Amino acid sequence: MGFTQSGEQAVVTSRSNARVKQLRAAFAGQARLSSGLVAIEGEHLLEEALRSGQVLKTVFVSERRETPSWVPRGVEVIRLAGDVFASCVETQTPQGIAALLVPPTASVEAMLVGTPLILIAVGLQDPGNLGTLIRSAEAFGATGVMTSPGTVSPWNQKAIRASAGSVFRMPLAVAGSEEMKLLEAHAVRLFAAMPEDAKDAGSTDLTGPAALLIGNEGAGLGEGWVSMADARITIPCPGRVESLNAAVAGSLLLYEASRQRRVL
Repeated sequence: MGFTQSGEQAVVTSRSNARVKQLRAAFAGQARLSSGLVAIEGEHLLEEALRSGQVLKTVFVSERRETPSWVPRGVEVIRLAGDVFASCVETQTPQGIAALLVPPTASVEAMLVGTPLILIAVGLQDPGNLGTLIRSAEAFGATGVMTSPGTVSPWNQKAIRASAGSVFRMPLAVAGSEEMKLLEAHAVRLFAAMPEDAKDAGSTDLTGPAALLIGNEGAGLGEGWVSMADARITIPCPGRVESLNAAVAGSLLLYEASRQRRVL
């Protein structure tokens, strides 16, 4: 039960439908209940995912709108009653289209191409900051983004939206102990971003294999991470501020590394 007819396709009207529960769990970041699938919402993100080579497992469409012509043939399409669709998504004004996909994964080895430039987010809690950093990483030619345990998931809904689609293309990996040893084995230098008592990033050589460490919004980098770093760098601020937003600081450092590499 829980279906009505709309033309030739049934419309799911029950919020307890198994596929509805899976979509809701995916939006809530409950990987076990969503079978590891990630949810995305809105035409722009769905089109970005497709352009980035992602495979949509299921597309959910509100009964109030038509299925877009660009949805690939063979993709399962489920129509939901308007209130059922709204109960699954997090936005206040739903666009009426969402999808489930398998989140892409990458190994650290995939980031160690050419002259690696990796951003490592350490303990970030604001998904908007992480999504912005992923977008900046793609913009400035980074080879990957790593996240430490305790950092918000890059597949958080706000992080996905803030990345504007870069999350589908930028190689992502966890910065665990084994992964950090691999960076060391490949002579990747670690640069800890600090608010003070550090070398000016503009006069620091960032042209070699490098990983930029960006710390938690409030506490910054823990001593363990700072002690791992090969160098401490900062962004001089003549204005009367104590420190920069994590996303701004990381983006400026990525730009500086990109600028140095362009002039070689």
